[in-house]
Amino acid sequence: MPSEKILEQKKAKVDELAQKLKDAKSIVLTDYRGLTVDQDTKLRKALREAGVEYKVIKNTIIRFAIKDSNLEGLDKYLSGPTAVAFSTTDPVAPSKVLAKFAKDYEKLEIKGGMVEGNVIDINGINELASTPSKEELLGRLIGSLQSSLYGLAIALNAIVEKQEQAANA
Repeated sequence: MPSEKILEQKKAKVDELAQKLKDAKSIVLTDYRGLTVDQDTKLRKALREAGVEYKVIKNTIIRFAIKDSNLEGLDKYLSGPTAVAFSTTDPVAPSKVLAKFAKDYEKLEIKGGMVEGNVIDINGINELASTPSKEELLGRLIGSLQSSLYGLAIALNAIVEKQEQAANA
């Protein structure tokens, strides 16, 4: 039986993870077996740059933490080695980064995850990953507004020119 000190350390880890899971807008669970050190380093760097926290955590600790955070639906994805990626700010970022890396590196297996409190499978993760980012959507909106304004400016300019030609004739 583990000592009381070890049990307290594990409980602290569970409590910390449970709080992070409660605060997360999205979570993605992966199996990282087979990635080289270089591939794992690149993955971690990309996740860090996207504001995503990524940790390898024992399944037993994850199980206790998801019970504390009412995410029991994630239980079915806890087999084999598990790494958890979560974001408290961007619900799409973990899915985008991990889906891209899973395409590039076949060894990275996405198991499932959670977005805004809803448990999703690999298909849900891939669908979420294909969603344009907030910045992309804003760029599209600004582009369409600019083109509309440009068209309006051309039309108004043509009307003014016609009126000037009519006045000069």
